[in-house]
Amino acid sequence: MTARSLVIKITAGKDDPERCNQAFNVAAAATVSGVPVSLWLTGEASWFALPGRAGDFTLPYAPPLTDLLATVLAAGTVSLCTQCAARRGIAPEDVITGIRISGASTFVAEIMADGARALVY
Repeated sequence: MTARSLVIKITAGKDDPERCNQAFNVAAAATVSGVPVSLWLTGEASWFALPGRAGDFTLPYAPPLTDLLATVLAAGTVSLCTQCAARRGIAPEDVITGIRISGASTFVAEIMADGARALVY
């Protein structure tokens, strides 16, 4: 049986730490379980595409965001929303190696793929 893919869109960052962390936790758990994961950083989560920003995030009793992001980057895909990046002045050369800047058409293609499931946080 082929594993279904999971597309997760994170819209929250430090402004809503529990929702943000929950999304990263689900993405990392799915990744280590062998589920193909595509993680999308949008809205305030966009900042986590920059080096060092995930290290500035803390939430009691939660694993470090840097570890969760590294887990997804190692075996999944991490994308930064094109418009979100532009609004924040983030260029492709600014982001962590392995993170791509991509737009809505790519997101739609991923969530419409056979067997894909999408979650938005």
